[in-house]
Amino acid sequence: MKQIYTMIVLILGSIMVQAKHNSNSEHYGNTLNIGLGIGYYSYIHNVLPIAIINYEFDVAPSFTLAPFVGFYSYRNNKFGNNNSPNGYTYRETVAPIGVKGFYYFDNLLHANPNWDFYAAGSLAFIVRRVTWDANYYGTHNVYRNVSPIYLDLHVGAEYHFTNRAGLFLDISTGVSTIGLALKL
Repeated sequence: MKQIYTMIVLILGSIMVQAKHNSNSEHYGNTLNIGLGIGYYSYIHNVLPIAIINYEFDVAPSFTLAPFVGFYSYRNNKFGNNNSPNGYTYRETVAPIGVKGFYYFDNLLHANPNWDFYAAGSLAFIVRRVTWDANYYGTHNVYRNVSPIYLDLHVGAEYHFTNRAGLFLDISTGVSTIGLALKL
């Protein structure tokens, strides 16, 4: 948690310094980002595909916020236990819903106008639904110890093909995506 606070302080400090040095900075907001990728979920010990969509809006020079929603689903087959000797199947569907804060380092790095480079952090609440087949008679509360809060740190880059469209690569501590960025 201390690392998150440190990151927030550094980002806010950088925003203030950047704002003083460059009042005519590029606007990154009004951008719809649609991405597909993979995430590692320690509570299921597996890597799964995920889809994420967010919409960025400008908050300060070089800083945006983006409400987002993600989606992943998987099916798990278990074979035989005391509650269901013939085995059972369940499907979990998960949707993290939250906000992602982006800080762009383009001015600091003197990046070519076709490129954007950023660090970001995501905070979300996880909506989870688990459905069970008819053969299971045990407990349905399998995720008692899984937090409903999602935190993720990101680094990424975007290449602009035009003034309105680009591709991005977002690498993170949990969910990494590649996708399309559309300036609206």
